[in-house]
Amino acid sequence: MAASAALDSAVERIVIENCAIATVDANDTEYASGHVVVAGNKIESIGAGKAPENLENVVRRIDGTGHLVTPGLVNTHHHFYQWITRGLATDHNLFNWLVALYPTWARIDEQMTYTAAQGSLAAMAKGGVTTAMDHHYVFPKGSGDLSGSIIRAASEMGVRFTLARGSMDRSEKDGGLPPDHAVETLEGALADTEATVKKHHDASFDSMTQVAVAPCSPFSVSTELLKQGAELARRLGVRMHTHGSETVEEEQFCKELFGMGPTDYFESTGWLGEDVWMAHSVHMNDSDIAAFARTKTGVAHCPSSNARLAAGIARVPDMLAAGVPVGLGVDGTASNEAGELHTELRNALLINRLNPVHRERALNARQALRLGTYGGAQVLGRADNIGSLEVGKCADLVMWNLSTFLHSSIADPVTALVFGAAAPVTASFVNGKQIVENNRLLFADEDAIAVSTREEAQRLARISAQA
Repeated sequence: MAASAALDSAVERIVIENCAIATVDANDTEYASGHVVVAGNKIESIGAGKAPENLENVVRRIDGTGHLVTPGLVNTHHHFYQWITRGLATDHNLFNWLVALYPTWARIDEQMTYTAAQGSLAAMAKGGVTTAMDHHYVFPKGSGDLSGSIIRAASEMGVRFTLARGSMDRSEKDGGLPPDHAVETLEGALADTEATVKKHHDASFDSMTQVAVAPCSPFSVSTELLKQGAELARRLGVRMHTHGSETVEEEQFCKELFGMGPTDYFESTGWLGEDVWMAHSVHMNDSDIAAFARTKTGVAHCPSSNARLAAGIARVPDMLAAGVPVGLGVDGTASNEAGELHTELRNALLINRLNPVHRERALNARQALRLGTYGGAQVLGRADNIGSLEVGKCADLVMWNLSTFLHSSIADPVTALVFGAAAPVTASFVNGKQIVENNRLLFADEDAIAVSTREEAQRLARISAQA
């Protein structure tokens, strides 16, 4: 039976029909052939068969034959600036990779950050992402308005966006990994973070831009920055994000420096809670998972990056079973050169099946799709307005073309999407506005981005070599 809201004749409507639909609602409702009606920026009706008759002010009808419609993908962890340092340090573990790349990253400026954000956003949008996030934590002195440049790139692309305003104040001289010239002061980081939240954060239901407080990691920030960052976030009413339990080296670092593992350390600094999500969470024991479940702390699972840096296999099935909110993340494109989220659906499923405990029962196709949609919305604190196709939610949805030879012989559309090759995106809508058509971006010049990102990557390489 179709679900629908009270009709408003004045609003413009888009009708999509004859498509398979995976709503990813609480009941995993699916329709073999159904319809979605978008009214303004909201989902007005969804169900089996044709759309309701006598709809007024229909400005467009789309025949979805051969397509699967899903919620837009939600990315929960990324570092956009890394688009211009892809393909470097390809055979390193996390700590060695950071040591190799920090000196280069410390030379970025506003133009580089804006251009890299365009590349990262373009890759995700073309791959079905409708809500993106960027954890940006490198702020060299005199580099310009980096946060503003990233937000501008997301706005121009038409993608819903969360900026996790990162920070680092523990440099090499303090026992951290970043070079001394790559970090901020405690006071400076907190002040600029607060200013960024007050300038850019929009808490409204259909907000296109939100800001989180996001000190980088235990090995690049001081305990005081974590504590005061948590206090700042809760005073301002925004979410909190950081890296946690990514590698065995990080666990050793925390035990040597703080006398406890990462989870206990985070809890001691106020960094567990339903307003917090952690990137990676690979090395979690039973008590760690229980602590996350008890506090409803979220996790951004980044399977490709975890494999690229040989970090390990996160215990995602155990987290889900315990009730931990889990979403998917691309992570920075210097550790996931593909830079798009669709392949993370497949990689999350396949890599978690390598866990010797769960094996083939680790994840299935629908669980993987849920991680990339509703799970991500939970992690970003937006499950009431995005992440599933339900009446009254924001109209963020993707039409995947499953009619090509790459998918057409797979009977189940969700299996085709997750297990199959990357499916072309025929149409992607964010807040009711189309941003992708026939696998091409509507609000960005892909060829121009190819040129500008190459030029900025070369400029950064020259500056780094001279330094």
